Amino acid sequence: MLEYFERLNQLISGNVPFVAVTIVETVGSVPQHAGSKMLVTAEGLFYGTVGGGKVESRAIEEAREFLVEIETRSASAEPQTGPARTRFIEWNLSKDIGMTCGGSVKLYFECLNVGVWNIVIFGAGHCSNALIKILINLDCRITCFDPREEWLSALPESPRLNKVLAEDMPSQVSGLPADAFVVLITMGHTTDSPILVEILKDWQKRPLPYLGVIGSRAKAARLKKDIDEAGLDPGLKEVFHCPVGLPLGSNHPHEIAISIAAQLIQMRDRDERPRRR
Repeated sequence: MLEYFERLNQLISGNVPFVAVTIVETVGSVPQHAGSKMLVTAEGLFYGTVGGGKVESRAIEEAREFLVEIETRSASAEPQTGPARTRFIEWNLSKDIGMTCGGSVKLYFECLNVGVWNIVIFGAGHCSNALIKILINLDCRITCFDPREEWLSALPESPRLNKVLAEDMPSQVSGLPADAFVVLITMGHTTDSPILVEILKDWQKRPLPYLGVIGSRAKAARLKKDIDEAGLDPGLKEVFHCPVGLPLGSNHPHEIAISIAAQLIQMRDRDERPRRR
């Protein structure tokens, strides 16, 4: 059992999408007892067993199809609903699986590491460092771009964080996930503005769920002027947050980070049902 959890943690920390399958109930003659577990990735069986032979082959097939279904629905589902990530399946081994055993099994499928909250941060300075130290404790996947290797190396180490050395940050925009929450916290207006304009050029085809730029109201006015000068739709001036974060705290990097993290969570959950009961 210890090795099972070691393998499960390996998949979780590596951000590998997988399905955990557990036999929760058995009746009659069956290949494995209740509590038997296995882990299935897109490639197939990763670890464990729920009985071998036909029942396990069928369970692996179900798990892989479930993984594809969840990944597909995560990319297209409405933010307020999202796909269910668990399911129970009960099989009569004779009728449903074609085995000579006369029993039945009930299995629990749980899909993990799929549809993870994507957060992209441009800039690895003091505020970004403080923000990332908060976000790595949440269920998310973070990518941070910066042209300065020494600043990237100062960021915390975490399997949730991907540090990308990028000399030309605007060129990274085309590869952003469509579901990314994007925060621009670079060295200043001259580096934030080209990234913002590049994102907004494709906004009609691919609007992001969140776009924020650090700065004052004066900087926001300057960015809106940049949008006009780039010949973009004037309506795009309203799609990004600047100043970024909720209106709380001081200009201390850690308080700024808290306000940004709070706004990211607020925007993530704005259309969802209450999480607390």
